[in-house]
Amino acid sequence: MSPQINPALPQIMWLDLNSAFATTEQQAYPGLRHRPVGVTNRTSPNCCIITASYEAKAQGVHTGMRRIEALRQCPGLILVESHPAKYSAVYRRLFRIMHSYSPDCDMKSIDEGYIDLKSTGYDTPAKLIRLGQELKGRVRQEIGEYLTINVGLGSNRFLAKLAAGLHKPDGLDMITTDNLVQVYSRLQLEDLTGIAERLGRRLRRAGINTPVQFLEASEATLRRQVFHGITGTYWYQRLRGYEVDDQPTGLSMIGRQWVVDHGSDDEDYLSSCLHCLAENVGLKLRYRRIKARGVCVRLRLQAGGHYQRKVLSPGPFDSDQAIWQLAEPLFQARPAGRICRLGIYVYHFQSTNQDQLSLLSQTARSASLVKAIDRINQTYGLATIHSAHSSLGVKHVRRKVPFGSTKYFDLLID
Repeated sequence: MSPQINPALPQIMWLDLNSAFATTEQQAYPGLRHRPVGVTNRTSPNCCIITASYEAKAQGVHTGMRRIEALRQCPGLILVESHPAKYSAVYRRLFRIMHSYSPDCDMKSIDEGYIDLKSTGYDTPAKLIRLGQELKGRVRQEIGEYLTINVGLGSNRFLAKLAAGLHKPDGLDMITTDNLVQVYSRLQLEDLTGIAERLGRRLRRAGINTPVQFLEASEATLRRQVFHGITGTYWYQRLRGYEVDDQPTGLSMIGRQWVVDHGSDDEDYLSSCLHCLAENVGLKLRYRRIKARGVCVRLRLQAGGHYQRKVLSPGPFDSDQAIWQLAEPLFQARPAGRICRLGIYVYHFQSTNQDQLSLLSQTARSASLVKAIDRINQTYGLATIHSAHSSLGVKHVRRKVPFGSTKYFDLLID
């Protein structure tokens, strides 16, 4: 790989909706506009902020902040429960706009995505900037006048996303061969996507204290001293504008967790809620058309510490019943005490076409029943049919907006 910066045109465009869930609520309810808004998956005492409006951010409210802390920071904060159907409508309209410019586009999370414009007629910096301005106008006209987007242009996804974050909200920036070093010189290591506190410390131990020094580091230094492997080469290329993030990543687990308000040691309540989570996980498995062999139950104890147990099944499964049959004994073996968070995940996957079944077998009949129940739930609303044991959990466990992913977004729409 050449050490030179990629000279290609910045034809990867990154779009990022500004505070997507909060501004969607402000679009839907004009009375919320220009006011501090925090969106949560539920308005319980222990809930967390999943998106804050820019008015709330200006007062120190941020994603992941607990309700009590957010209200202390911003007493006038208006808390709104998430509404997946609204966000789905925005997501789909934005994707339609993106796809109208190039079929080579994708939403990388609920509120951001990219368009690869290399096969289009947008082949000069001026045309690309005009396109960015056009997209901003279309978002306001076709989705909502209160919604704004950041637009970034770069020669790879990393630089395009970095450019989209330079001037929030409502920014439009382009990173090119000519200004790349200048852009890096204004940033800290942790401003780079993928570099969090731990990797920042590792880079600094190697004498790399700034993004410019990161760019100037040799491939050998990154491979041997910092990342200890091929990841160092990927960063060497990524920083220079070469695409290395276009490969699919493997799936290691599918799960769901839920915070228990105030903590509880009520056996019936906790068991029903965990069963509800198991049904959520089963739905995700079948949605992806894969089966699992492993189940893990993970609990957080109110007194401190965690409890985790795993089990591996002799054969693959994807039904809610099979998941719960494996999970329940793990849950029953937990230590005494109040639980403040329930979690369950499955792992060790295989595709469903690897599972050869006789059409006359009991397993095949059970699979047909599961498919029939899924069709009913998809038609009449999720959890229309569920286990009687999970009924209490269904009343309390809300479906979460899958922040940072679009894989299960369709499953949220009742």
